[in-house]
Amino acid sequence: MPLLDLTKITTGLSKTWAGYLRDWDRTLRSAGHPETTRYNYLLAAAQFARYLAEYSPDPDADDAADDPCEVTKAHVEAFQAWMIETRSGATALNKHKVLQQFFKWLMLDEEGIDRSPMERVKQPQVRKKLIPVIRDDDTKRVLDTCKGKDFVQLRDEAIIRLYYNTGARLSEVGNLTLADLDMDTDSVHYHGKGNKDRRVRFGPKTARALSRYLRARAKRKGADLPDLWLAERGLRRFAPNGIKIMLKRRGQAAGLTGVHAHRWRHNFAHEWKRAGGDTGDLMLLLGWTSEDMPRHYGASAAAERAQETQLRMGIGEHV
Repeated sequence: MPLLDLTKITTGLSKTWAGYLRDWDRTLRSAGHPETTRYNYLLAAAQFARYLAEYSPDPDADDAADDPCEVTKAHVEAFQAWMIETRSGATALNKHKVLQQFFKWLMLDEEGIDRSPMERVKQPQVRKKLIPVIRDDDTKRVLDTCKGKDFVQLRDEAIIRLYYNTGARLSEVGNLTLADLDMDTDSVHYHGKGNKDRRVRFGPKTARALSRYLRARAKRKGADLPDLWLAERGLRRFAPNGIKIMLKRRGQAAGLTGVHAHRWRHNFAHEWKRAGGDTGDLMLLLGWTSEDMPRHYGASAAAERAQETQLRMGIGEHV
């Protein structure tokens, strides 16, 4: 079942909003945006439309809820404030960036508006914080919940070890096909954001976990499917959203909270920087093009290195 169901996303929206979102998706598809990106973009725009119809305090929001060409700067600012209050500043910032793209398309491609309502809307301020990495002992506790020879246990261990060993994104591991896996070279072909592909090596423990899973997979009814990960029941793939739920459940079973794929991505960058690894190499391995990303992901490692240096130097302990 595809992740992106436009009918579901646009349920309850006006015909005008639904039509524009369908046309925008066509443009996104033609530009080569992956399904996950398109889903997140369309979902954010649909959330804004629903806000206008159901929660906006503006008396003229009904017109905007019917037609995105009627959206004003005040509507967007009220939506951002509502997102900050009900979600978080980071979520509000993500929605802001999506709406920038939507109204830019509405102005330049569709010529539905002369000026974007986003033109003078300031980005929400997001408090930068150190992302907690998931340590080796916590990862072991999660992996311990996968002990056994059942198909699901073998599959889940292989998935977790790939995240842990390669620092890949949720969708990159979740959307793998059998053809992406090369067990002769112990490497995997990831399809990253912006159609940026890369090949990454994995270690012996991950290779063994994958081999055990592949042997179990070959005995399943869905073995002929091109997708690497198979669901427990039925002839269908185990999609990224299913993996997300699985990781949360495995974390809870291990007595941990907040277990998700991105924490292993932070952990990979953290350990790489702690070991003195080259930033350029890290960018290649994790599929980054901006140097802002290793700085963001490596912030926790930098703080830890600073604390270790402080203790070693003993400043303030000499008297």
